Amino acid sequence: MKAIRRFTVRPVLPEALQSLSDLARNLRWSWHAETRDLFQSVDPERWAASGGDPVRLLGSVPPARLAELTEDRRFLRRLAAAADDLHDYVTGERWYQSEDRSSGLPAAIAYFSPEFGITAALPQYSGGLGILAGDHLKAASDLGVPLIGVGLLYRHGYFRQTLSRDGWQQEHYPVLDPNELPLTPLSELDGTPAQVCLGLPGGRRLKARVWLAQVGRVPLLMLDSDVEENDLGERGVTDRLYGGGSEHRLLQEMLLGIGGVRAVRTYCRLTGHPEPEVFHTNEGHAGFLGLERIAELCEGGLDFDSALEAVRAGTVFTTHTPVPAGIDRFDRELVARHFGPDAELPGIDVERILQLGMETYPGGEPNLFNMAVMGLRLGQRANGVSLLHGNVSREMFSGLWPGFDADEVPITSVTNGVHAPTWVAPEVFRLGARQIGAERTEDAMTEGGRERWDAIAEIPDQDIWDLRRVLREQLVLEVRQRLYASWRQRGAGTAELGWIDGVLDPDVLTIGFARRVPSYKRLTLMLRDPDRLMELLLHPEHPIQIVVAGKAHPADDGGKRLIQELVRFADDPRVRHRIVFLPDYGMAMAQKLYPGCDVWLNNPLRPLEACGTSGMKAALNGCLNLSVLDGWWDEWFQPDFGWAIPTADGTGTDEDRRDDLEAAALYELLEQRVAPRFYERGQGGLPDRWIEMVRQTLMHLGPKVLAGRMVREYVERLYTPAAHAHRSMTPQAARELAGWKARVRSAWPSVTVDHVETSAMTQTAELGTTLALRVRVGLGELGPDDVEVQAVAGRVDMEDRLEDATPVPLKPAGGPDTEGRWLYEGPLSLDRTGPFGYTVRILPSHRLLASSAELGLVTVPSEERVGAAGVLMR
Repeated sequence: MKAIRRFTVRPVLPEALQSLSDLARNLRWSWHAETRDLFQSVDPERWAASGGDPVRLLGSVPPARLAELTEDRRFLRRLAAAADDLHDYVTGERWYQSEDRSSGLPAAIAYFSPEFGITAALPQYSGGLGILAGDHLKAASDLGVPLIGVGLLYRHGYFRQTLSRDGWQQEHYPVLDPNELPLTPLSELDGTPAQVCLGLPGGRRLKARVWLAQVGRVPLLMLDSDVEENDLGERGVTDRLYGGGSEHRLLQEMLLGIGGVRAVRTYCRLTGHPEPEVFHTNEGHAGFLGLERIAELCEGGLDFDSALEAVRAGTVFTTHTPVPAGIDRFDRELVARHFGPDAELPGIDVERILQLGMETYPGGEPNLFNMAVMGLRLGQRANGVSLLHGNVSREMFSGLWPGFDADEVPITSVTNGVHAPTWVAPEVFRLGARQIGAERTEDAMTEGGRERWDAIAEIPDQDIWDLRRVLREQLVLEVRQRLYASWRQRGAGTAELGWIDGVLDPDVLTIGFARRVPSYKRLTLMLRDPDRLMELLLHPEHPIQIVVAGKAHPADDGGKRLIQELVRFADDPRVRHRIVFLPDYGMAMAQKLYPGCDVWLNNPLRPLEACGTSGMKAALNGCLNLSVLDGWWDEWFQPDFGWAIPTADGTGTDEDRRDDLEAAALYELLEQRVAPRFYERGQGGLPDRWIEMVRQTLMHLGPKVLAGRMVREYVERLYTPAAHAHRSMTPQAARELAGWKARVRSAWPSVTVDHVETSAMTQTAELGTTLALRVRVGLGELGPDDVEVQAVAGRVDMEDRLEDATPVPLKPAGGPDTEGRWLYEGPLSLDRTGPFGYTVRILPSHRLLASSAELGLVTVPSEERVGAAGVLMR
């Protein structure tokens, strides 16, 4: 019999236990072990049945048990201590508050993301982007950074994954009731639900309720379109994460960006929270937030161009994809239909909106509206998520800055990090606490500090090896339970599953591989030579065992076939005790998987992994990385604490040949170096060299891979400069900059480098020589205050392209001549030996520009106007 209506009955807690509700509604419990231990003690069996979710737990505890707890003095003391600790955490001074306020830190930052992975109890994430966003919020909370998170509340979340009998991925979408989640409805002062509203084509409206998830000190606002005022179609806008067709995705992203800004304004009005000075767009999905802020300023009296400059000044854009196919792009007409007088943002010319996202650059598709392109045009500061990804991003988006070399494209990088308190096993924390104390261990995991991590050098080898064995054994038990449940879902009977009791061995080298399953991550690279893999799994002296997990996108049949291929191999009775595939990969599984593995495998097609943070989480638990030099591993790899899989990229090899070569390199590493080192024993009977690699991993990678380090970099390198730019961009300054840009763009075709001459007339010169440069330039209607004339010098390659170039400003040497040309002069030092060259260029210059490349305008000399330029020295 099926219910005709569903609603939630909330428990009524006795007065003495009211603090339990406060603790449950603040998601700090998801990374605070003492609070989780407190909830577990309420009712251990129901805690396990709830999946470690305090809200579900409190909804299931019988009144008699609650009455018992009101008489349990020890429990009440623990409850009071936990409540006081939370109060101190959310109100006390932390890193951000202790910083020198003269540095002008932002009063608040709004952080927009399409997904957030905070805890398995709030399933609003699909993969790395969401987990990164969740870790960003948690680390900001730990550091006291005044962030406001903004996302959507998906009623079905991301899908749950099971397998069919033949290993094909099955998707299931459980319905989520916000009242059963750790959320609080945001309410107006009169108690009515707080809502935001968007205009739709034809005069229709899309309304969304605002829910609040409290992530420590950080509020996370989540917009939910499943409200009674909406028609059925509009109610489904926030149904599934990354679901539906193009229009559905467009509406989700309009709600996230435009509705998200309106939700932030509502939250600040209702709570008194400072208004954000900086808006951070985590990937292009939230890019429309800039349009809403432009519309706000236009309503306040600014013209569009001036409002655009004001919005850009305080916007940070982070790109996470290294491939154009990973970016949301919409048909021009679809976007146009959803804006304008009959839809959203009626006060803004639709053509101005379209110009922000259209791919109007060489190689672009002029009919497509690109969300990342809009994000870059609306953000004065942009970054990739690792050093390598920053390089890739500058190449990928270089068309937006024509005339500039890729290394001058204004996209920097902040390498991702992970939130150690979330991902470090309690056993690892306890070992650190025994060595340096619990408080110092907690500080090391949140704020870093190399000296704290150096204390790991003093931990005895035996303690490290015992810890690794305990974690591996816990993983073995977890795998057997999950594998049994998976086979039951696949239709197997109890009588045929006795073999699962022998799956994995707590004394065998254990390798983990878990992530999303797009083709470039190469889930099945390990299967290129099945016989060789089988030999590795069953080696009589150096066996390995592998735990694999991952989800393919519901529409990605290619990814599903990869999963099926691996599942069929793992089902083989000859090896099924040594290799397993666990369905439904998520945060709860990951928190067991990372600590229990000895080696974390990552073999993407380089350079298609923007960062990849799973290996960071594994490293924090003493797991060694075995990875292609991509993402963060390319940046921080050292042979002391891991292995690099050789790659065949850049050789012109076809994909199949490349996979064969890289798989062979992987097998060889496992056979010759990884497995032998794990089983090698020193005089004391311990794998001394392996333990030393674990120690080096923790000491050297520990302080680097922290989300706290990442958030501090965002504060210092991006948020604070953006806040300064925001404050400088007064309405008068915004109008000045917009007018100046318009004037420069109009006049730029007349800007020329007319003649270049130098004091050197030969093709060779000695190191340390200084050349005198004289350059005549035409500036048209512009003046010297509008431009910077530079000599750019450096080594040259065989095609005379400058490498490692250094710009040297030249100075005007007098007024314009009779033909209106200006003379610029300056010295050029020959500070490097070998092939050397220079050129001259003219760039726009204004005090409010964040980068000289900002306008994408540059003028260089044409060959017929150059005198003795381009000198080469050897």
